[in-house]
Amino acid sequence: MSLNCNPQHFNSLNRRGFLSLGLLAGTSLTLPQLLRSNAAYGDLKDYKNFEGTAKSIIHIFLPGGIAHQESFDPKPYAPIEYRGEMGQVATKISGEVFGDTLAKTAQVADKLTVIRSMTHGEAAHERGTHNMFTGYRPSPALIYPCIGSVVSHEYGPRNNLPPYVCIPNMPTEFAGSGYLSSAFAPFSLGSDPATKGFKVRDLDLPKGVDDSRFATRRSALEAVNAHFQKKEKSDDLTAMDTFYDRAYSLISSPAAREAFDIEKESDAVRDEYGRNTAGARMLLARRLVQAGVRLVNLTYGGWDMHNNIVAGFRNQMPSFDQAFATLINDLDRTGLLKETLVMVSSEFGRTPKINAQSGRDHYPKVFSVVLAGGGVKGGYIHGSSNSTASEPEELAMGPEDLFTTVYHCMGIVADKELMAPGDRPIEIVDGGKVIKELLA
Repeated sequence: MSLNCNPQHFNSLNRRGFLSLGLLAGTSLTLPQLLRSNAAYGDLKDYKNFEGTAKSIIHIFLPGGIAHQESFDPKPYAPIEYRGEMGQVATKISGEVFGDTLAKTAQVADKLTVIRSMTHGEAAHERGTHNMFTGYRPSPALIYPCIGSVVSHEYGPRNNLPPYVCIPNMPTEFAGSGYLSSAFAPFSLGSDPATKGFKVRDLDLPKGVDDSRFATRRSALEAVNAHFQKKEKSDDLTAMDTFYDRAYSLISSPAAREAFDIEKESDAVRDEYGRNTAGARMLLARRLVQAGVRLVNLTYGGWDMHNNIVAGFRNQMPSFDQAFATLINDLDRTGLLKETLVMVSSEFGRTPKINAQSGRDHYPKVFSVVLAGGGVKGGYIHGSSNSTASEPEELAMGPEDLFTTVYHCMGIVADKELMAPGDRPIEIVDGGKVIKELLA
């Protein structure tokens, strides 16, 4: 066999090590691991059969348990010890108000569905987070896959991009693939897009490998594959290593690499989102779904405000408010809102009464979730809490109903059975129903 390339490039080169692009971080995957696993599991699906209203999801998770009273379900007529010290702002939904740090979001409320009657029984952060990433209560017997991994499993990659991306990193073990193969774990950026000089791991060539050498390595691998295929009279090598083609496509494709580069946005757009953590993360999320990523999970802030909740909100919420309102407007004006479902969630809400430290404690009995686009109604409030925001008053809704409805928008039947270890059939969501009132 004759290889038309420099033999020095083969000194430490093998089929699995020719492209070294990063290390495993947590339980999320590097690009080569992700794409190789996808190829091995044959998860490329025919997207033309898609029947949902949402082609992509942006899941904005606010870790810590955001207070519904200070955000999307204020109680202006409750006693001060319940309503707290913050004010309210009128929204574009007649007669409805949000907390006063959500003034910009209030102006896009006509594009939102606000669920004010979410409920579950898990007051611990880990268990509440599990509920709001999987639609299941935690089980000691089984680790359930999150929604991003299920979407990845059902639809696979699109446009040479990972199907499921976390910004900046996988926020919790419950945002992983659970009992599914690690092929369906998220691709994490590895750094925050708000940092100066932000670069996504795995999208740059390894140190010392320029474009010319990169092309040579690809030629080398193709020659090695051709040699072994001829020798073994089999195309199994090509079938098993299509992930290399995807890795090459992503790294060498200007369009794919550009999707991760928020520097390509105009100064006006970047200023509109805000040049801060919330703004950069939401702008990158928009770029990724626009390019073809199926589900983007991003986190922002820390909302476990047992102390001084007013200062906490005034510090963190303005950046979220600006970025989120801009995201909704940006998706709308580009036509993407119709096919992109945006979900804002947290693990639970906060206690009805302000505590002795001027904060609120964990409270899963009632809280709020916000949806937009992707086939859900705009300008709609679903359900309600009572006058002190201490329990659902109308249309109580659990995580299983929320996730069944979101999967429905994605064209996924939530009671479909997936196979857990031991050939155990497990429904994607157990016992949920599509809440038709949420749908446009």
